[in-house]
Amino acid sequence: MLDLMQDEVFKAFSTYALIVILKMMLMAPLTTFYRVRRGAFASEEDVAHKSGEERKKLLRTHPDVERVRRCHQNDLENVVPFVLIGFIYTLSGPQLSAAILHFRIFTGSRIFHTISYVGAFHQPCRGLSFLVGLATTVSMAYNVLSQFSNL
Repeated sequence: MLDLMQDEVFKAFSTYALIVILKMMLMAPLTTFYRVRRGAFASEEDVAHKSGEERKKLLRTHPDVERVRRCHQNDLENVVPFVLIGFIYTLSGPQLSAAILHFRIFTGSRIFHTISYVGAFHQPCRGLSFLVGLATTVSMAYNVLSQFSNL
């Protein structure tokens, strides 16, 4: 374990994995911000202190809140596989330069994906950033699997 902590590839992976995990975690407070700002709540207990008529107005969806929620969902669908596959990729002994390139591209694509999703940029901005991140994760998985094919 100590050897792993000294490994440069593992240090790079840990850094970029933490960045995308923290970015993903920040989507929950951003959702709350949009809920409060737009007055759109999902649960009865969120508006329990309001009058009956006001509750009905506040228990609704809003396009901005749903946009942030979908972005968060997309993070969950992409960051978790990146962390799992990236960890296995790190253990496979890749070259430092190739590993850092994978980690940076994925991290940059996820940050741009969030900006383009929440900012409602026109397509293909969001779609391309999603595909770049997906291709990066698939590339790491392919590198690992190609090493296993020699077994």
